[in-house]
Amino acid sequence: MNDAGAGVTTSGYTDRYFTVRDGLRLHYRDYPGAADKAPLLCLPGLTRNSRDFAEFAERYSPRFRVIALDFRGRAASDYDPVPARYNPLTYAGDVVELLGQLGIGQAIFVGTSLGGLVTMVIAATAPQLIAAAIINDVGPDVDPAGIKRILSYVGSDRRFKDWDEAGEMVAASHKGKFDRFTHEDWVAMAKRNCREENGEIRFDYDMAIAEPFKEAGPTPQVDPWPFFAALGAKPLLVVRGANSDLLTAETAQKMQIVAPGMTLAVIPGVGHAPDLGEPEAVAAIDEFLRAR
Repeated sequence: MNDAGAGVTTSGYTDRYFTVRDGLRLHYRDYPGAADKAPLLCLPGLTRNSRDFAEFAERYSPRFRVIALDFRGRAASDYDPVPARYNPLTYAGDVVELLGQLGIGQAIFVGTSLGGLVTMVIAATAPQLIAAAIINDVGPDVDPAGIKRILSYVGSDRRFKDWDEAGEMVAASHKGKFDRFTHEDWVAMAKRNCREENGEIRFDYDMAIAEPFKEAGPTPQVDPWPFFAALGAKPLLVVRGANSDLLTAETAQKMQIVAPGMTLAVIPGVGHAPDLGEPEAVAAIDEFLRAR
């Protein structure tokens, strides 16, 4: 059931909600845009949420309608009482339900990290929904070094006394991979990642999302390359941080072989994952969307 009409308009978008098959109420930001084009559907990373796409959405709305989802267990979406459902197959089902309830036949998927994996699942299971895709710093193979780094902090319910401390923690978790970032940039990232609660600052997701991730890793226990090959049949832009410890240059090269029509944009001085506001990312995305 979609109760999208109950939203509150804020800063150019409307907060909307929809209910999925298992009764959870999930949140998305809805930025207005042209009705005659496929909307941009933004899917965030493992511990992230729709706030990551605020600048991106403001750049492309109202040329495109932009929908930015909070996966279950993140930000304003309900937490799942069954942690085992925190996996890409479940998230993909939620996305399919969202598009169905909104009557959207096709979207241009914009998936960062986990959001990119979810996009690959949908390419293999419901390819008719994907008009084109932008995949941000993830591929069918993920570097164990990046997984180890993510496991070092995901599910750790840290509390911070102020935003400066939160920003320092977020910076430390990225291991010096972002050459261009200042302290102010890290604080801004913390404000996208975290929320204030009872006089403290904490990460804005259900700590239980770490349980299936730690047990089985971030990808379904199947060969992900056929999922990517299905996505490669669509117009595809892959954005990679040059310093990424998740999507290696070698994997990106193999992706190019599997999907020869793919465009690859490498963002210098950036790790996992680009925020898509870097000049090089903006130029690549602008060019990709020019034909959409």
